[in-house]
Order: sequence, then structure tokens, then C-alpha cells
Amino acid sequence: MRVTVLVENSVGKPLGLIGEHGLSFWVEHEGHSLLFDAGQRGAVVSNAQFLGVNLSAAEAVVLSHGHYDHTGGLRAALERIGRRSPVYAHPDVFSSHRVSSPVDRYIGIPYRREELEAAGAEFHWVREPLELFPGLWLSGEVPRRTDFERGDERMYVLQGGKRIPDPLADDLSLFVCTPGGLVILLGCAHAGVVNIIEHAREVTGVSKVAAVVGGTHLGPVGLEQLENTIKYLMELDLDLLAANHCTGLPVAARLKGIFGARFRFAITGEVLEL
Repeated sequence: MRVTVLVENSVGKPLGLIGEHGLSFWVEHEGHSLLFDAGQRGAVVSNAQFLGVNLSAAEAVVLSHGHYDHTGGLRAALERIGRRSPVYAHPDVFSSHRVSSPVDRYIGIPYRREELEAAGAEFHWVREPLELFPGLWLSGEVPRRTDFERGDERMYVLQGGKRIPDPLADDLSLFVCTPGGLVILLGCAHAGVVNIIEHAREVTGVSKVAAVVGGTHLGPVGLEQLENTIKYLMELDLDLLAANHCTGLPVAARLKGIFGARFRFAITGEVLEL
């Protein structure tokens, strides 16, 4: 399989690419292609063109969750696809996601559902694991089983005028079965990296994890979650760890020091052959 990083926070290749705080992957596996997230502002379209990715070939669009930095480019991507497109997401993807700091604000999808449907989206709601294509799974809701993956305490939603912690049930990942083992694609891993990986093993029946790619959200979490997650990742015997986006540069640099040549920063323009 091949994963092309269409959008990430940073750019390392002088190709006319645009970096933006967000994430978008072009995923190719066994003759199938899909768009996983769409970045923040629409750079996904111009970056895809520079990288030789034909967005109109997307058989599906998958949204990892309903935050603006993964969905803000969705309308532009749909318009470039140019036809009715299945968009797979959790039914809570339009939840009123908010964050309390550094500025209290709404961080959810910057479009109404009707606007995206007018641009071509045909929403398919996913709660349970779903095999989109042979060997390529959408996680469905990820069970929260670890006691240390508490997530980002700044995130909340309003219910009845009251603040409650955002459950982020809409946090979805992709699991791809390859001859070398599982490849796990993360949006922001709000469900917890360990929870997601263990869920992937259970869903697919494959215990070997070959690669973990995407946002781990280890940058904003507490020390206990960070240390336990790193310990867990070290025990997996990964072939590749390509942690980017919400991992944060300090954590990514530490992971590079631990995993050496097996670590990639997965910046905008990277192509990962797996």
C-alpha cells in the first residue's frame, strides 16, 4: 500500500506545497483509493495536484473526526472530486466540539451538513467496524479500555447549557491488513493510541503491527499517558512509526531518538510505501 501525506503542519520539500495545521492522507491499497481527512483550509486540492494525486479517483472519503483541522478542506476536496461521493464518518462528527484554552472557541466542522451535501457528500454513518475494501477497515467507535489514556482535558461540548468533557466518540482510524502486518492510520487518536491499536488487533484478527502513521495527540496529554504510550510503542517491534500533526515537535523529536531509522516525520509531501 501507499500513503501520500497531502496535508500536515509542515513542509519539507520545495515543490510549491502548502503546510497548514491539519492532516490529510491519500491512501492506495490493492487497487482502491480513498481520501482520509481533508486538512484545514483547502490546501489538499493544490497539494494533490503538485503531488500527482487525482482526487477525482477517490472511491470514498473518510473523516477521522469532526475537528476543523481535519474537515475544513472537505468542501474544496468534494468540489474537486466533482461527483457524488460517499463520506464515511461517525454520527457525532457534527458535534459542537469546543476547546477551553488557549482561547475558548468552537473547533468543529466549519460547514453545515447541507452545505457539504450540496457539494457532493453522501454521508454514511459508522459506529461499528466496517470493511470498506478487502483488508481495509474503518475502526468504528474505539472502546476506551486503558486507565491512563485520559485525552485532552481542554476539550468539551455543551449539553443543556452545561460544559461536559467531550467524549469524542467520533474519533475513527483506518486499519489496513498487509503481508507485513497491520498498518494503522490515525487522525488525532483522541481515543488513545493504545486503545486504537488493541481495537485494530481485535477487529482484524492480526496481532503484528507493522506501522503506525498519523496524529497521536501525545503533544497535549499528561506525562503518565505520554510515558505509558511510548513504552507500549517500544514493545510493538514496529517497522515504521510516522507520527505527525498533533504529536508535536518535542514528542516527535523524542520518538525519532528512540526509533531511529524506523521513524518518519510524515510531513506534507511524504510518500510512504508500506
